[in-house]
Amino acid sequence: MAEAVSISLAKFTASVQAAVKGIPPPESIVSNVTVGELQAFATEIATHIANAHPEMFAAAGRGAGTEGAILSIGRHVILGIPPVVQTIRLEE
Repeated sequence: MAEAVSISLAKFTASVQAAVKGIPPPESIVSNVTVGELQAFATEIATHIANAHPEMFAAAGRGAGTEGAILSIGRHVILGIPPVVQTIRLEE
């Protein structure tokens, strides 16, 4: 089993907030976005977060080029990072 990685919750939160400035975008923009453009945007956010916390992604066997995750239900789209398959301990 892989060893747990410890990261700062405050630093993780700050990196996520920096990555998602400008969200939510206006409906007029979102209604014209292709799935490919949405995937590229999700990957850009995931890469920003991975660059801010390389120890978390490296321990999971993924580098800074991690692909973003997209979940779409009805008219709601959620972008994020893929789940890390190991234990991560968050510290304040």
